[in-house]
Amino acid sequence: MTKDEMMDLVNRSLFATIGYTDEMGRQNIRRVFCVWHKGLGRHLISTNTGSCHVRSLLRNGKACLYFSDDSAFEGLCLFGNVIVHFERKYKELLWNEGDEKYYPKGIEDKDYCILEFIADSGRFYRYDGKGDLSASDIAAFDADKAFENGYNAVNAKH
Repeated sequence: MTKDEMMDLVNRSLFATIGYTDEMGRQNIRRVFCVWHKGLGRHLISTNTGSCHVRSLLRNGKACLYFSDDSAFEGLCLFGNVIVHFERKYKELLWNEGDEKYYPKGIEDKDYCILEFIADSGRFYRYDGKGDLSASDIAAFDADKAFENGYNAVNAKH
């Protein structure tokens, strides 16, 4: 699986699964809407500040993020850390019309935050093989990338 094929998998996914450790040391996973990416190494997720996974990630930012296409038997697991952002510039980037039903006070709603997942390595698989991604692999691929809504870019092509 090439890095371009991995990026295609990430871009055509509406959701990813985030894995983390909670305050009691238990492993947890959550399915999250994840369409904003800066190459393979950085991913933005909007979520509720008061949710259990945000509290856990503020204490321990180590996490993994998993993208898959079950019908194509493809998967990419990225390992790294999460930064929780409360800054307006991140909130504005991910804000969509209609989000006020989740965050009634708008972009400034205290229960609205952005998770930035930063990958430092990864593992991929597909029907034709599997392999690892190093930090240098990710950095080289992401060198000229900016944050973009990958799902919109993929759908614009079709």
